[in-house]
Amino acid sequence: MTTRAQGSGAGEDLRLSGVTKRFGSFIAVDDLALTIPEGSFFALLGPSGCGKTTTLRMVAGLEEPTTGSIHLGDLDITNARAYRRPVNTVFQNYALFPHLDVFENVAFGLRRRGSKDVRREVEQALELVELPHLARRRPSQLSGGQQQRIALARAVVNRPKVLLLDEPLGALDLKLRRQMQIELKRIQTEVGITFVHVTHDQEEAMTMADTVAVMNAGRVEQLGAPSALYERPTTTFVANFLGQSNLFEARRAGQDGGRGVVDCSGQRLAVPSERLPDAAEAGLLAGVRPEKIQLRPADSDHGSGENRLTGGVVVDASFTGVSTQYLVRLPWGQHAVVFAQNLGLGERFPTGTPVDLAWEVEHTFALAGDPTDGTHAEDPVADDRDRSESGATPLGAAAG
Repeated sequence: MTTRAQGSGAGEDLRLSGVTKRFGSFIAVDDLALTIPEGSFFALLGPSGCGKTTTLRMVAGLEEPTTGSIHLGDLDITNARAYRRPVNTVFQNYALFPHLDVFENVAFGLRRRGSKDVRREVEQALELVELPHLARRRPSQLSGGQQQRIALARAVVNRPKVLLLDEPLGALDLKLRRQMQIELKRIQTEVGITFVHVTHDQEEAMTMADTVAVMNAGRVEQLGAPSALYERPTTTFVANFLGQSNLFEARRAGQDGGRGVVDCSGQRLAVPSERLPDAAEAGLLAGVRPEKIQLRPADSDHGSGENRLTGGVVVDASFTGVSTQYLVRLPWGQHAVVFAQNLGLGERFPTGTPVDLAWEVEHTFALAGDPTDGTHAEDPVADDRDRSESGATPLGAAAG
């Protein structure tokens, strides 16, 4: 079944149908079916080795699918040579010609195509990236951010149907990367070209993309708007890769009005019915994001419409400026993470304080899961370490 992102009509949508790529016995991309609407900003997000870059390279014509087809509108580009595709790519290393100045770098593709108005088109492209004053400089005289903008201008000036962005901001420092995220979104909105952006950085994907496809082991694990993926993950991989989640082993324990009830080590939580998996298996994982939780003094009053886990003890409290991050040991030994926004109000909970965890029922979600599969967050500290080693950036640490 083809996964289609929301967007405009199907005129020149990019469609991947049953695309598989094998390198010997290794399957890099596994039967991928995906439709990317014309004019959208689409992100392929996932850890190293998930297949996102291989997918991009197949669209670019730098790799051929083992099976399957790739279409751009009615045009079959599956086996077309890279230079015959209406597709351009912006790489992390910029790939500018060092012996040419900025103007000639941007003009390169136009001259090869025999454009009759090179000067006007180059000037428009440089205006788009707000660097017309650097037209006669060499790449070596530019900062990293300026070089990335020129690489983008060189790609956009050729007016491709699809612009592929392969980790384009990975070489920039954090402050510049965040500025460029805003600039890329502005440029995409102005030119209206389909952008397909490959990244392992969740913040980058969520900041810029209309639609995000989270990839894992060569397949799309979940696809949707950034807010929908974050608020309603459907798998443990998405829940833990896109941000951070507290996941508790649970089993179904009936209904309460329009809500499901689950049992977590003897404590009951309500889950909105639409956030419960359809399957009838007993094994579940009940989840809540760290910034949704409030710490309460142990045995304090229970608010209406709240879920609560009691008997916790604060084992670590780290002040990060915008928030305090608490690590709470629950009665059954599992640790939960809580992000408390720094509003200058309310209580602080030093290490050793007995606490309860409380949050709105609407913020609870449940996933089908085998408690022994190792994918849920028993140890948030280890999860952060694993996420860092995979190249992912933890989301929400400063969300509050």
